[in-house]
Amino acid sequence: MDRQTIVITGASDGIGAEAARALARLGHEVVVVGRNREKTAAVARELNARHYLVDFAELDEVRSLAALLLERHPRIDVLANNAGGIFTPARQVTDDGFEMTFQVNYLAPFLLTHLLLDRLTSCRGAVINTSSLANRLYGRIDLSDLNAEGHYDPTRAYGNAKLAQILFTRELHRRQGGQGLATAAFHPGIVGTGFSRAPGSSMEGVYGNRLISKLLATPRKGADTLIWLASTARDGTWPSGEYFTRRRAARANPQAKDRRLAEALWNRSEDMLRIP
Repeated sequence: MDRQTIVITGASDGIGAEAARALARLGHEVVVVGRNREKTAAVARELNARHYLVDFAELDEVRSLAALLLERHPRIDVLANNAGGIFTPARQVTDDGFEMTFQVNYLAPFLLTHLLLDRLTSCRGAVINTSSLANRLYGRIDLSDLNAEGHYDPTRAYGNAKLAQILFTRELHRRQGGQGLATAAFHPGIVGTGFSRAPGSSMEGVYGNRLISKLLATPRKGADTLIWLASTARDGTWPSGEYFTRRRAARANPQAKDRRLAEALWNRSEDMLRIP
């Protein structure tokens, strides 16, 4: 197995940190990206890895991160867009002017991928997006209201963002698969991590409930499909452009099969980010 350079966002805790540990043990160079300074540095020290800080609620920070990665890492074999979150019931707008859930879970990873795309393609690498079963349960993309100005519900916003990730995964495969780039989205399971336990979070009552939390998957189990996808990305083990659950291609929201919607969402995302 060749040693790969694997960039993992949201790697300061939860499934991102567990994936980083496992992939480092397999001999890969793991690049730890997180928002919390202390937690990110702690994981990086544990793995003797480079680390970077970024807040996906600030798109300029995403641009700065991409510039540093390109400057310091001549190879990037895998980009794992794992950072994300569920936010408060009240609609929030970032300083960039986008609804918070949409930006953090979808638009910022789209931007980071775009900025690293030439490097990833030249390495015949892979882009792996952490999605969620919420894409099927709550997602319904409306291109005229991506910012949820007409109707906002936190679970619907999260489901839409995770559905958008799958559409992005499939459109990226259509555009770059012929150049050797592999893409995948996956559902990690209902995992007992802290990403949605913050006070006021729309899912606080589920993830913060002690009885329910005992039934949730461990972060290590939730990271399993990510570890598998990243470690076998160049082996042709899995079909590119698919959505996975438990290492198997799975059924996503019916909208995920809409090629015209995927292309339109891509073009709309580029317009929102002012990508030429």
